[in-house]
Amino acid sequence: MRITVIGAGVVGVASALELRARGHAVRLVEAGRVPRPEAASTDISKLVRPDYGADRWYRDLMLEARERWLAWNAVFERPLYHETGLLVLASRWEPGGFERDSHDALVDAGVPVDRFHPGETPIAAWRWAGEGYVDRLAGWAESGAVVAALAARAVAAGVALVEDAPTEVDEVTDADVVVVAAGTWTHHLLPELADRLVTVGQPVFHLRPPDPADWAPPRFLPFACDIATTGWYGFCANADGVVKIANHGAGVRIHPDGPREVPAEAEVALRSFLVDHLPSLADAPIVGRRLCPYSDSFDGDFLIDRHPDRPRVVVAAGGSGHAFKFAPVLGEAVADRVEGRGGDRWARFAWRTLGQRRTEAARKA
Repeated sequence: MRITVIGAGVVGVASALELRARGHAVRLVEAGRVPRPEAASTDISKLVRPDYGADRWYRDLMLEARERWLAWNAVFERPLYHETGLLVLASRWEPGGFERDSHDALVDAGVPVDRFHPGETPIAAWRWAGEGYVDRLAGWAESGAVVAALAARAVAAGVALVEDAPTEVDEVTDADVVVVAAGTWTHHLLPELADRLVTVGQPVFHLRPPDPADWAPPRFLPFACDIATTGWYGFCANADGVVKIANHGAGVRIHPDGPREVPAEAEVALRSFLVDHLPSLADAPIVGRRLCPYSDSFDGDFLIDRHPDRPRVVVAAGGSGHAFKFAPVLGEAVADRVEGRGGDRWARFAWRTLGQRRTEAARKA
């Protein structure tokens, strides 16, 4: 088949690679340059972790994706996924809480975790009265670099990459299938999805501590700090000595082509968080800030399916702030949808309406 993939973020390039590996003629179209600075994929880091509360389906899919991250590392010029471990902090440890349920689900799956109790936080930099664990099968990926590396591999495999190009779906007349993997631009290209997808910006900060070695593994690990309550998560120092800390919460409504100014109150909240819990980082200068654009689905699950009213179109959208880590398997999901296979395997990502609200709906309302 002749396939055009609109959008060269991580899902688009992973899909193009998988489709090309299956023998299809693939063109990958991006409205800007790759990696596009405005895209959610384009940053210095993204978490890669199977910690999903009591949701064992996502846990298992992520453990599968982890194996493929390791396989990708083997073919990248240098490793871009770093399995440092993930520090998960909880102020309350009880069944039904995200951290406790995540821990129990990981233990059930045989994932190595290091449990700690109040007063035993294994990272000296933290001021934390609660408890938690370290997930040893987690880490982070150099997200923008991953997109660039995958795009280069796609081109080497025979994918035709077209940058700075129009991305209107109806203008693609020379393809058997059009895959719309345009992230936060998806429901602007397909307005009928505007009731199921919304674009929000989440604050991201890059800080430069005075001694980056203090913030590198194993002295400091990527973390999720009471994530279901506070939304704060972050990373160890990267090779440039930058520590990224971000918030996963309600966010602010944005247009993908509109202004993206980080609200002043977000920086105030960051400094307050640091003073309370990472005081030795509290005065570190901010050397970068952005609003990371989320394409939030109404229920938090991805939407990867053939369009019921436009049979030539396959949609891959609704990343909801957690798609990047799944990229190695989402390419397979998209390719299966293109070929009309894997229906049961990807049923959770099927086309659905607002009447089928699920996990994240109440929190994101």
